Amino acid sequence: MLYHLFKYFDNVHNLPGAGMFQYISFRAAAAIIIALLIVIVFGRNIINFLRRKQIGEEIRDLGLEGQLQKKGTPTMGGVIILLAILIPVLLFGQLDNVYIQLMLVSTIWLGLIGFLDDYIKVFRHHKEGLKGRFKIVGQVGLGIIVGTTMCFSPDIVVREKTTEPVETIYLDEHGRTIADHIQRRIVSSE
Repeated sequence: MLYHLFKYFDNVHNLPGAGMFQYISFRAAAAIIIALLIVIVFGRNIINFLRRKQIGEEIRDLGLEGQLQKKGTPTMGGVIILLAILIPVLLFGQLDNVYIQLMLVSTIWLGLIGFLDDYIKVFRHHKEGLKGRFKIVGQVGLGIIVGTTMCFSPDIVVREKTTEPVETIYLDEHGRTIADHIQRRIVSSE
């Protein structure tokens, strides 16, 4: 959002400093700082809220030390991660870029799968959460959407030929290729 706003300010009003938003390095640094601030400022509050509401998995007492340490750990902490990813991307990302759009769809889609899993564990008291087959179906569905978009979007350019053959790339001063040199070494070492 801010990308287009500051592009407008730079082009129309010639606002000093607005051109900084055209640089991806500036936007990436600002997004990192905002993500860090979101986690620092809101992370503790969200965790405390989840603890107060007793939103967490029930840990069975099997006598294992590692399991007892998890007691009281809230579930649905992925909300913090989603906020720390989505808010900076929505603020600083170039939202008309197909790669940003695919990243947003993928993040929200997988976040919803995680939310459903945690919701079933906590509120439906079903220890396993969302069944594995539904998680796989959700992930494969996302893969189909992303793959189809990448195949048919005119904004995504897939190179038909990614590399040149080795023989045509490396020529020495005598016009010999790397393959010729390798062949000579093998023959002369025998």
